[in-house]
Amino acid sequence: MARPDTARPIGVFDSGLGGLTVLRALHQRLPGEDIIYFGDTARVPYGTKGAGTVQAFAWQDARFLVNLGVKMVVVACNTASAFALDDLTDRLDLPVLGVIEPGVAAALDVSRSGPVGVIGTRGTITSGRYQEGLARRFEPAQILARPCPLFVPLAEEGLIDHRLTTLACAEYLTELRDAGVDTLILGCTHYPLLKPAIADFMGPDVRLVDSAETLAAAAADRLEAAGLLQKQDNAGRLDFYLSDIPWTFTEVGARFLGRAIDEVHTVNLDELEGAGRLDLSRKGDET
Repeated sequence: MARPDTARPIGVFDSGLGGLTVLRALHQRLPGEDIIYFGDTARVPYGTKGAGTVQAFAWQDARFLVNLGVKMVVVACNTASAFALDDLTDRLDLPVLGVIEPGVAAALDVSRSGPVGVIGTRGTITSGRYQEGLARRFEPAQILARPCPLFVPLAEEGLIDHRLTTLACAEYLTELRDAGVDTLILGCTHYPLLKPAIADFMGPDVRLVDSAETLAAAAADRLEAAGLLQKQDNAGRLDFYLSDIPWTFTEVGARFLGRAIDEVHTVNLDELEGAGRLDLSRKGDET
């Protein structure tokens, strides 16, 4: 017998492990929901790849989750949100939510008068999607966007309080701090792990917009509006799929998620690419 729509899991995908911060925020906000996480660790990072490649990978990731019966696809990757969200929304007949719009909305809500800063991978910053959203209120001179490529390995290595992280903050954020930004969007799902160091460097008057928290809040609102929230009181199940299992995954994943990860399923690339070719009879899908 088919599961009712409300009982189906939420699907979350990312190019690697950073999306586990989104999974953590989702699980804290919606503890009764089953959630399936897919990390495309065999092809990480997406932030250094071209738009067409990212779009193709995101389509395969999303179709893999849809084949598992999810009721929503959460794109927990800023680069994939920038380059592929519109395509996924057009082609899938279920709610699809990305990182960027919730982050922009939160920044517009909390910023007092600007300027506003955005930090992320090179791909996310180059896409200009955050800048486009912020331009609804702010002039271009009030929007300062900077790539911070070293923040990802620092987060994955657990160097939260390390001198290297302090030096990286000084390297990447001094211009933003000196410009007097009053709000800073953490435009990468790795960056919430570095929030204490970033907050300390930027100072108490700068409001940080956490991409994981804003996306989780937006997903909860979207599910409620669609009548898809799970009503059960039991703790939801978390399932993990990776396209490759790094030898440090247990340690790094637990740090990102805030809890131990007991079991991980491996998805080979042939299976993943095949998922992107299957006919699921979804809206707008003619491939």
